[in-house]
Amino acid sequence: MKKHFAWLTAAGILTACSQGGPLQVSSPDGKLLVNFNLEEGGAPAYSASFDGEEIVATSYLGFQMEKFGALTSGFKMTAHHESEHNETWAPVWGEQDSVVNHYRQLVVEMKKKTDSVDVLLNVEFRVFDEGFAFRYVFPEQKTKQFVIDQELSQFAMTGDHTAWWIPGDYDTQEYEYTRSPLSEIAARHTAALVGNVSASAFDQWAVQTSLMMKTGDEKPLYLNIHEAALIDYPAMHLLYNDSSRTFTSALTPDGNGHMAVIDTPFSTPWRVVMVSDKATDILSTQIIYNLNESCVLDDTSWIHPTKYMGVWWEMITGKSDWSYTNAHDFDLATFDYSKARPHGRHGATTDNVKRYIDFAAANGFDQLLVEGWNVGWEDWLGREKDYVFDFVTPYPDFDIKALNDYAHSKGIKLMMHHETSGSIPNYERHMEAAYSLMNEYGYDAVKSGYVGNILPKGSYHYGQPQIRHYLDAIRRAADHKIMVNAHEAVRPTGLARTYPNLVGNESAMGTEYRNMTPGHVTILPFTRLKGGPMDFTPGIFEMDLGKFSPDKTHKRATVAGQLALYVTMYSPLQMAADLPEHYAEKMDAFQFIKDVPVDWSESHYLDAEPGEFIVAARRAKGGDDWYVGGVTNDEARDVTVSMSFLKPGVTYQATFYTDAPDADCDNNSAAYEIRRETVTSRTVSTIHMARGGGFAISIVPVK
Repeated sequence: MKKHFAWLTAAGILTACSQGGPLQVSSPDGKLLVNFNLEEGGAPAYSASFDGEEIVATSYLGFQMEKFGALTSGFKMTAHHESEHNETWAPVWGEQDSVVNHYRQLVVEMKKKTDSVDVLLNVEFRVFDEGFAFRYVFPEQKTKQFVIDQELSQFAMTGDHTAWWIPGDYDTQEYEYTRSPLSEIAARHTAALVGNVSASAFDQWAVQTSLMMKTGDEKPLYLNIHEAALIDYPAMHLLYNDSSRTFTSALTPDGNGHMAVIDTPFSTPWRVVMVSDKATDILSTQIIYNLNESCVLDDTSWIHPTKYMGVWWEMITGKSDWSYTNAHDFDLATFDYSKARPHGRHGATTDNVKRYIDFAAANGFDQLLVEGWNVGWEDWLGREKDYVFDFVTPYPDFDIKALNDYAHSKGIKLMMHHETSGSIPNYERHMEAAYSLMNEYGYDAVKSGYVGNILPKGSYHYGQPQIRHYLDAIRRAADHKIMVNAHEAVRPTGLARTYPNLVGNESAMGTEYRNMTPGHVTILPFTRLKGGPMDFTPGIFEMDLGKFSPDKTHKRATVAGQLALYVTMYSPLQMAADLPEHYAEKMDAFQFIKDVPVDWSESHYLDAEPGEFIVAARRAKGGDDWYVGGVTNDEARDVTVSMSFLKPGVTYQATFYTDAPDADCDNNSAAYEIRRETVTSRTVSTIHMARGGGFAISIVPVK
């Protein structure tokens, strides 16, 4: 990993003044300014402007503590430090070969006298060209532990911005995004809710991060609020006050009546505001990763991008089941599956898995996910059962050794699946044995799941104890050289820089929601994907699910639009989610899925508007091949694609996978066209995208 560092002391150390400011720090390009001040009564506050326009008005900082009450005023500044940092680092996998991490930093040291003891609290600001972030640091002090009842970080908006949001919820992010002015969040809250086996929406004015916004000015700005480096702390939501146009942080409770318990010294996650006058800059910024620590793994040679298929879609659509028998509510320790009567709908049988292995191996895939392979699925959904799985015992009709041997003989691996049903204590008891079993049979990747209410009861998916668990699972997996793809866990906040074996998360509404609106895929890269890649599971070719399953849903998408997602939604872990027989019917379109890489040397977002459309181009890792993808919402549109990203003077062969002229996500999903053209860096192509559709292009140099 190549790095270079440049630390420049801009102001050294400044001793306290009674009013504590004001202080200012700017971005390296000088366009973004962040101000800090101790307002009247010693209340810490900040504001920010971009290119001369205020983007965050005066916003106050602090906490409500169990012991000390409100830590929101009465502070005095004891010192401040300013510095500049510039490095270039190489990710293990990613959208580009290298990432520039350049920012200016302001650290403010404060002290508050209380009746019993002085409380020390620092605020650190980092200002990048594309945004700024702050966090709280509790240095080592006489008070060794703080019990946080609420964090009170504010983000005061300067107008009634257009926002793309999902409801505040302690347990799920699996929602469609609502587009509305900030002032209409509460009025639209009920309509935004959807059914989920575990959901805990908590306030009609609450939203989740990443929150995407656009100002309503003649020259609009794009704003995005998120968090970075979420470690040992509850996930942050945002609670909006319409009268003051101010968001305040709202943490997820821990189940014991508090938000968090921290031991000093301690640093909170970063609170991040991204800003630009270009929507594409919000897509391309790496600020969330840059706010995380460097990779802590000494050896990353075993971590690799993965393209996979799975015995999964047939269960999601009801064509087959995860379970083996119709029995329910039994003791897993004593239940005898050898005497149970199979119901005949089990999907993960030895013969069926072999069929998938044959197709995946023949078409160059790396792995095959198999869900429903292990005992316990009869009681998995919504039963809040502690000992629901043991993660090591296969069903009678799944030969784990023979199937792994068969897959290896074909040149691919099986991918493990650990559904926990929310029973975290049970998973923790069995985790070592589960990971050891993977090592025994040659698995190197696991898809984990946390469907259902978290046990112990009263806990939430995004509370501090669960945040600790998710990271512990990643760390322990790294000890076994296992990559993790965690579903239903907290949304990622850039931790994959530190632990690159975290190769994917779900943490949003994915393909399993068969009836999502087409525009969903045009907002996810602006929101959920800002913290890390999503296992969205694209590649559905048969949109009329009733043709092969009991599910009568028509998926609102087109074949060409599904191909585009492999480019517009970056992930080092990409699934071809449909059934082998559906790909066999359209092998010409399937060729793009076979060809498209899952790791990149260079990425460009050519054009985009949140919730409307995205066009992206990427260069294959270490190569000269390019891939372009475009998606649109439920509005058909023509887009102009300049090939200026190509190397000048080189001739390329481009294969276009586009919606047919009569394609439509509702009425003609399967209509696509494939054509080939010679292109150069001077080529400009106009491409039509149908309603809910898109396009994909593979571009290779002419030899």
